[in-house]
This record gives sequence, structure tokens and C-alpha cells, in this order.
Amino acid sequence: MPMHIGEKDFKTRVTKGIRDDFMRGAVRSAQERLQSKRAAAAEELGDWEEWRTLGQQIRSHTIEHLDYYLNQLSEKVAELGGHVYFAETGEEANNYIKEVVQKKDAKKIAKSKSMVTEEISMNEALEEVGCEVIETDLGEYILQIDDHDPPSHIVAPALHKNKEQIRDVFKEKLNYLKTEKPEELALFAREKLREEFLSADIGITGCNFAVAESGSIALVTNEGNARMVSALPKTQITVMGMERIVPGWEELDIVVSLLTRAAVGQKLTSYITALTGPRQIEEADGPEEFHLVIVDNGRSKILGTEFQEALHCIRCAACINVCPVYRHVGGHAYGSIYPGPIGAVLSPLLSDYEEYKELPYASSLCGACTEVCPVKIPLHEQLIMHRRKIVEEEKRTTLAERVAMRGFEQIVHSANLYRTATKMAPFLTTPFAKNNRITKGPGLLRNWTDIRDLPKPTNDRFRDWFNKRNKRGGTA
Repeated sequence: MPMHIGEKDFKTRVTKGIRDDFMRGAVRSAQERLQSKRAAAAEELGDWEEWRTLGQQIRSHTIEHLDYYLNQLSEKVAELGGHVYFAETGEEANNYIKEVVQKKDAKKIAKSKSMVTEEISMNEALEEVGCEVIETDLGEYILQIDDHDPPSHIVAPALHKNKEQIRDVFKEKLNYLKTEKPEELALFAREKLREEFLSADIGITGCNFAVAESGSIALVTNEGNARMVSALPKTQITVMGMERIVPGWEELDIVVSLLTRAAVGQKLTSYITALTGPRQIEEADGPEEFHLVIVDNGRSKILGTEFQEALHCIRCAACINVCPVYRHVGGHAYGSIYPGPIGAVLSPLLSDYEEYKELPYASSLCGACTEVCPVKIPLHEQLIMHRRKIVEEEKRTTLAERVAMRGFEQIVHSANLYRTATKMAPFLTTPFAKNNRITKGPGLLRNWTDIRDLPKPTNDRFRDWFNKRNKRGGTA
């Protein structure tokens, strides 16, 4: 699957993440910093819950009427002289983009940050036809130079690297000679990227939100690279997931206000850019030719299902920034370009359970993700729905697990069996216990006891204790 990253095996990826002490420290620090900034920004705005409710209503309305707004958007873009292509699959999107590139005889592509292009592996598709694709977002640029290391976070793709590691990458790949000071690293990258902007044949951007009523594309960035990508090359291609759309400018104002605060705790990010079609006669800059590629790639099959609210996501990563599982295993452990709680919900939907059946279980179900989501997606409830489908509909559990759960079902449905089982449990677990802790559990318990101890059942059961208490005249 194009959106898959890292080793195939989930346990291998998780073990690798847990053993990466630097990554875990970097994630912990970033989570704490971003959480506090988000909380402060929300409090300063006031009535945060009302804003969340409004955001939820906007996203719900838009997705419920997605066909209408996509049609309106495409008509407006066409009226402005742009080209619109609806791609059912990632392969169709890549083929269209390759056709545009080959017609222009383009060799160098300047690209701003985009998750959907990562999802469809657009860079690799363009490289196959001889194009050089340059990532211009600083974090993505660092990862690209470092042998195409995949992003580990939706908003901060290079979160898993420190400044010393970045210095070493620049030194090895770009002959960088200065220190690891962030200012020097950023200035060096800026100088390198400025050359790429000026020499690019085509610019490709993602899309934070499309505005249906005007045919505009809104980009939210902190570095200004998206403006350079869209203003300098003569041909611009924007790739958007079909759900990334709002009805009008008022709705855009609200969702962007939620996005910037939820993502990084800012009132407003550095650059909010609105692009409306190709350059008009009276305009000084902008592309001469504009293409909008609207990608389905599995999204339409989510519509009308119990998972439809997952399409409300505005890609702020607030859920990632509070997730205790992400904190310990990092983004690459998810095996998808969409990590964290939203990734655990979306990845099986955009791909399949065969590829991502473990992700819905990579959650403590604490509900923190749902509490911080600026558009109120019930993420932990959707993870539970995934688990139900995996067990009841997909039948993807192991034989041992099915037998164990069927046995447990029989025991808890029979008072006599339950009574017998609780009496036998202390004796049956003795061979696996040490100091009243089970440290090497058998069968399914092994996954638990490999990483933590399990209290050994005691001879004094609750019912025995309760009966003795009553005989002594105690009260319940």
C-alpha cells in the first residue's frame, strides 16, 4: 500500500520505537509544549467549547453535502480558467499529474508540504518519469535529504530528529560546514531552497481547505514556502483530499482559527494564503496554468458509514499531541503516514484491515484525543467500532484468541463455572508467579507479562471476603 511506511510487522515497529530513547524524549517534550500552548490559546479565545461545536457543525454539514460543494468548487475553478481532475485512486491522481508534467517537459518540481501527496506516493511516481521533486517545507526537506526518511508527525514531520542529527545530515549530503545552531541550519536551508524555487518548472501544493463558493485554495503555513511554490513556477498543481473543503469564507475563518490554535497554539499561523485560479490579466504574479487534482482514494467508501466523522478531520494533530501511546512508540510505529489516534482510525479505512488491523488496538481508550479534537470527532469511540468490526465482521482474530474468549464467555455466563474457576486460579497460576506477581504468563497472557507484571490471583476471593465480612456484622 502506498501510504505504508517502515517495517511490515507492527510489533517490530513498536519495539524499535520503544527502544529509541531520543525519539521518545523528543516526542514527550514536543507533546508537553504543544499541549500547554494549545490550552493557553483556547483559553484566551474564550468559549472554546462553543467554537468546537461550531467547527463540528461546519464539518458535518460540509461532509453531508460533499457532492454539492465539490461540484460548486469544480465549476468555479473552471470559470477562472483552471483545470479540475477527480481521481478515484492514488494511481489515477499520479497518472494525471505525470501527464501534466510530461506535456510541460518539466524536470524540476518544487513542492510544499502535503499529506495527501505522501498518501499516494506522488514523489516516487514523478521520480519514475525522470523528475526531481524538491520538498520545500523545512522539516520535509530534512527528511528528503536524509534518504527519504518518512514523516513521523502530521504537523512536525521531523519531530524525531534533533539539531545535531540535522547538522550531520546537511554535512554529509550538502557539504554543510557550520554548527548545529538552528538559525544557521535554517539560513543554510533557506539559501539552498531559494535556488530551487527560482529554477522549478512546476509547483505542487497540498490544500488545507478549498473554498467552494469562490474556487479558492487556502494554504496554512509557517515558512512561506507555499507562496513561493505557487507564485514563481508558471504551472501550479494543487492536490487535495476530497473532504478538505468548506462552503465559504466565513466557514474558512472559523476552521482556520480552530486549526492554528489546536495544532501549535497560535492565534494565527504566519501565512494564510488563498489562491484563486491561474493568474489573471490584472494580477502581477501567480501561475499561468492551474490544475486542481481532487483525490478520493477510499474516502467515498467512508461516507454514510459509522466512520463518516473521521472525514471531519482538519489535520491539526491535536489528538497526536495528547496520545500516551504515540508518546511511547512514536509516529513510525503506526506504519502509516497518518500516525496517532486519527491515523489509527483513518489508515484501516483508506487501506484495509489486513494492512492495519493492529492500529485500533494501539490506544489506551483514555479519550484524551476526543476531548482535544477541535471538531469533536469521537476518536476513541471509532477505535472501539474498529475493534468490533475486526472481531465480529472481519474475523481477523487468532484461533487462540477466539478459543480463549469463547472459554471466558462460557465461564462468566455460569455461576458454577465461575466459582470453580476463581477457586482454581491461584493454583493454576502458581508455576508462572514469583513474589505474588505473574512474570511469564502462558498463551495470550505472554503479550502482557512480557512488558509488565500481572498480580497473581489470591486464595481469598471477593465473595469469600464479603461473606466473612457479613458474618462479622460488617456493612456493605
